[in-house]
Amino acid sequence: MLNEWLLALARWLDTHEWSTGLHESLYVYAWVETTHVLTLMLFLGMLMAIDLRMLGVGFTNIPASTMAARLDKPMMIGFAVMLVTGFILFYAIPVRTTQSVWFRIKVVLLIAAGVNAWLFRGKMRASVGDWDTSPRPPKRIRVGAGLSLGLWAGVVLCGRAIAYDWFDCYREMPRWIYWAAGCADELAALE
Repeated sequence: MLNEWLLALARWLDTHEWSTGLHESLYVYAWVETTHVLTLMLFLGMLMAIDLRMLGVGFTNIPASTMAARLDKPMMIGFAVMLVTGFILFYAIPVRTTQSVWFRIKVVLLIAAGVNAWLFRGKMRASVGDWDTSPRPPKRIRVGAGLSLGLWAGVVLCGRAIAYDWFDCYREMPRWIYWAAGCADELAALE
C-alpha cells in the first residue's frame, strides 16, 4: 500500500512542467546537484571535526563546547542548503528516485542520523561541564559520535549509488527486491 501511494505521488510530481524542465535542463540540474554535493562536503566536514573531537581522536586540545559552538552554524547552514537541493533533485526525477532501493535506504539512514543527532546533542549539552576539556569524552558521547560518522557514511554511499541503480524496476528480479525498490506495477503483475 505504501509503495503504491509513494509511486502515485512520484507520478503526480513527474507531471509537473517544472520537474521535467529541471531534469532536462542543460545547466540547472547540474548546478543543483553540484550545490548539493558542495554543501554536503561543508556539512560533513564540520560534522566530522565535531565527531572526531567527541570520539577523543582529534582536536583534543580544544574544549568540546568551543568547537561545537564555532562549527554549529556553518554546519547547519550546509545541512539546510543540502536538504533543499536534495528535495529539488528528488523533484527533478521523482519516479526513478522513488523506485530506488538506494534512495529508500538513504532515507532510513537519514532518519536514523537525525534521531542520533537529536539524542547526541541533548546528551552532549547536559554533560559538557563534566568533560568539556577532557581529551576523552564519556562512552555515551563517543558511541553517539561513532554512530553519527557511520550513519552519514552510509547516507553518502547510498546517495552515490542512486545514480547507478542495479535494481531498476524494468529488470527481472526477485519479488522482495521489487518490494524493497517500490516497484508497485511489477508486484501487481506478479499477483
